[in-house]
Amino acid sequence: MASKVEFYFKKLKTLPFVLLGKRMKEKKDQFRDLRMAMRQARIPMSYEMYISNSLFYSVLAGIAGALLGLITTYILFTFVRLPERLTHLTFSPKTAWLIQYRDFAIAIFIVGFLTILFGGITYALFLAYPGFKAGERKGAIDRNLPFAVTFMYALSRGGMNVIEILRSLSKSTDTYGEVAREVDVVVRDMDYFGNDLRTALHNICEITPSENFRDLMYNLLTVIDSGGNISTYFRDKSEQYLNRAKIDQKGFLETLGLIAESYVTAFVAGPLFIIILGVMMSVMGSGSQVMIYAIIYAVIPIGSLMFVVMVDIITPGATGEAPLLPTQSFVGEIVVPETDEKTVFSKFVKSRNTLRIRKMLLDPLKPLKEKPVYSLIITGPIALIFMLISVLNAMKAPDFVDYIDDRIVFTVYLVVIPLMIFHEYKKRREDRIQSLIPDFLKKLASTNETGMTLRDSIKLMTRSDIGLSKEIKKIWNDIEWGLAINEALVRFANRVRTHLVSRSVTLLTKANESSGDIGEVLNVAARDVAAEQELRNERRTNMFIYVVIIYISFLVFIGIIYIISTTFLSEMVKAGEKVSASGGTGVPLSLSREKLDVYNRMFFHGALIQGFCSGLIAGVMGEGNALSGLKHSVIMITIGYLLFTMFVL
Repeated sequence: MASKVEFYFKKLKTLPFVLLGKRMKEKKDQFRDLRMAMRQARIPMSYEMYISNSLFYSVLAGIAGALLGLITTYILFTFVRLPERLTHLTFSPKTAWLIQYRDFAIAIFIVGFLTILFGGITYALFLAYPGFKAGERKGAIDRNLPFAVTFMYALSRGGMNVIEILRSLSKSTDTYGEVAREVDVVVRDMDYFGNDLRTALHNICEITPSENFRDLMYNLLTVIDSGGNISTYFRDKSEQYLNRAKIDQKGFLETLGLIAESYVTAFVAGPLFIIILGVMMSVMGSGSQVMIYAIIYAVIPIGSLMFVVMVDIITPGATGEAPLLPTQSFVGEIVVPETDEKTVFSKFVKSRNTLRIRKMLLDPLKPLKEKPVYSLIITGPIALIFMLISVLNAMKAPDFVDYIDDRIVFTVYLVVIPLMIFHEYKKRREDRIQSLIPDFLKKLASTNETGMTLRDSIKLMTRSDIGLSKEIKKIWNDIEWGLAINEALVRFANRVRTHLVSRSVTLLTKANESSGDIGEVLNVAARDVAAEQELRNERRTNMFIYVVIIYISFLVFIGIIYIISTTFLSEMVKAGEKVSASGGTGVPLSLSREKLDVYNRMFFHGALIQGFCSGLIAGVMGEGNALSGLKHSVIMITIGYLLFTMFVL
């Protein structure tokens, strides 16, 4: 099935080229920028085929737009009916005949507009895509380049020549991403096209989308031509990138501070002011509740989501879970032979399955600890069933909204709290391991410098207490059971699944493959890890004050709406009831007891929504992850829920 899909997909790409390819070849100079963008984006297609596809499918989109326009005009003239007068234009007796063709002109306009819109947008997207893709690759290269330079420096200190260094880096795409793919182009030029190193470096400088990578390769080319020390060059570049990372970190933290202040102003203080204004206008009979509904149920959640996405986009460095490093040894399904040894193999398979089940029973929550999002597979259906039952029961309750509100809060707790617990468990474990990695690498380096092999160093570390004893013992157990040292380290990295550990293990294994003298490599890796840990701790420390500010702003938000609800609006209701009882006038009667309940309900919802959104913002500000904000969201939702259920509703 997949092969048939690929076959038809290729046909869809080649058909436009057959029709338009020759004409596009004649316009090669007109698409020079596009050709460069396609090379930088690594789009595996010739520019003639790409332009042919863009024109062909733009025409098809235009035809689809024309058909949609015809359908629209038919519905417009047959069912909707246009008014007699559409504009304030007047026609002289000489041009009055144009009125007879009004409907025809409108139809032509709609069809033409949709044709140009659909076709033009399709063509513009085709032309913009290579540049957008190249920009994505540029950002990915710049993010991983400092770590890749450290990798090259460490291998150069281990005794590798520059070609072998580039070859090792090109094989580490799981760790260094687009930088490794750029270097792979250099290796490909030498291996498959017969170019020397100098020519290959010059070629990559011409087509790479990253100016930083171009600068690195150009300067490397200069060092090679002048016979300079490559190891010293990589060391200087590594220090340069580290200093630049510290400077960029300061700028990024200032930007985060500005974003935090903007959020508090625009989506905490601003909505609070508008809510107060809307309530006053509505109470005085000169406004409606639509503005308050829009602020609480649309502006606050949508605006907060935009801020979360914006912070995630501008956050430097690798995010998410690190990819699994490739392993060489894997015991898969065992084929039981039809020989005399069948019984032995069958017992082995049975024993392995028994151990797997026993391991699962001893730690049934392990999948959730490793993948916290998996908790939604369990809590999602339970929450849905609970919510459906609550809705059915709410229909029988005297107050549907009051009954269902509490159940919605409990449903949110049911979904969020398990996810929060498992995420915090995983994150704290990862942070603890990452904080201990520098000491682990430094101790390995010190033992290696005394003449001990890496294997003996790891064995010695199993008897030391550095906080990683459990993981080190697992590494040593793998080695004792016959795995190579590199394989055992890779399995350790795949258990932890963080970018920092993956880079350190990749660096260590590559250096160990080339030379047993890896003391300096371990020191470089320890320095790299310590520098990144320092930057993370600096961010966490500097952003803590803004997390506190978000908490304070939320408390001010719910405090003010609590005072408005329990003091101002309640007193107005009482005053209105007294005036009504005495038969007098003068106090606005637009605020009744029923309307006060509606306002209290809206304020209650506003406190819950604001608490959930502010918690997510606190998470992305303080720790760079929205899931880390769930604990703040639970705290704020609980504060708002208890305040209103105990003292207001």
